[in-house]
Amino acid sequence: MWRYANPVHLTFGRGAFDRMGEAVAGRRYCLVTYAEPALFAELTRRLERLAGAPVVTIDNVAANPDFLELAESCRRYAAARPAPELIVALGGGSVLDAAKVLAAADGDFARVRRCLETGESAQALRFRPIVAVPTTAGTGSEVTGWATVWDTEAKKKYSLAHDRLYPERAVVDPELTLRAPRGLTVSTGLDALSHALESIWNVNANPASTALAVAAARETLDCLPRLAERLDSAELREAMARAACLAGLAFSNTRTALAHSLSYHLTLHHGVPHGIACSFSLPMVMRAVIGCDPSCDAALSAIFGPDLRVGADRLERFLDALGVSTRAEDHGVDGKDWNGLIDRALAGERGRNFIGRRAALA
Repeated sequence: MWRYANPVHLTFGRGAFDRMGEAVAGRRYCLVTYAEPALFAELTRRLERLAGAPVVTIDNVAANPDFLELAESCRRYAAARPAPELIVALGGGSVLDAAKVLAAADGDFARVRRCLETGESAQALRFRPIVAVPTTAGTGSEVTGWATVWDTEAKKKYSLAHDRLYPERAVVDPELTLRAPRGLTVSTGLDALSHALESIWNVNANPASTALAVAAARETLDCLPRLAERLDSAELREAMARAACLAGLAFSNTRTALAHSLSYHLTLHHGVPHGIACSFSLPMVMRAVIGCDPSCDAALSAIFGPDLRVGADRLERFLDALGVSTRAEDHGVDGKDWNGLIDRALAGERGRNFIGRRAALA
């Protein structure tokens, strides 16, 4: 017996941004975006022509949304008059995550912080509807019901999760990713690959999530190296956006597993960008799962071919060709600390989703 559910109304394709008037539907909205004067100022003007002006704009979002800046965002949201009826998130994964915090806080970050730190008080959360408009291809946050939140000062990572945090609507326009530079394109693309593979070697995998994940992984492996060399290709941008969205739909039902659990330490303590931190260990993790579950092996064979050990070697070469080392030492982790980090990651919430063998991890 298995189940799959995802409530997000998804509009995908080049030119989808032109449907934003329909998505906002005349409601008063808060715009969450980046304070970047070129691309995002231009997109904001387009949005205003399509859907009217926002009642408030929150543009203090940085990579890895942190308690301090999120508290300030909530204060700015609370001061808006009249109050927003809707949140429009226009940006990368950090913007989408920040928008979910705003939706749950409804102007009071303390209620979200209590929920994150204690695991209780979910009944105190509030939920504003969200229209999610990603400008990168990788996060999948436009079709998930959670947000990653960071307490940088305390060196902790949290996940704010609730079924009512799924966006009401996702508008995925691959043309919005055309200006993403190579480093961001590669990092976010690898995040999508990790979402796909981690939803396969996962205790929560099901036939629907696995089918979506296989399609996402195959397309990412095919298009990302070519996209890294042809950043202006609308066709490749569309393929990568499609793969990222499919991966998001896959892990929206399974969550992630060991590679993501390992990544949080690298991002918090060594500043490794999330997409790199959660993907460099994928070949090692794949080798540890081979032979553990027939359905998992079949899905990985559909991606990498029948010899999965050769497939793991192929995955390692894929990462190397994109400039991503698969050695923990190259990402700031001493060899003597690596095994301890693996043990802690396996014990974490995401690590417990992993179906592989500890003995094969090194």
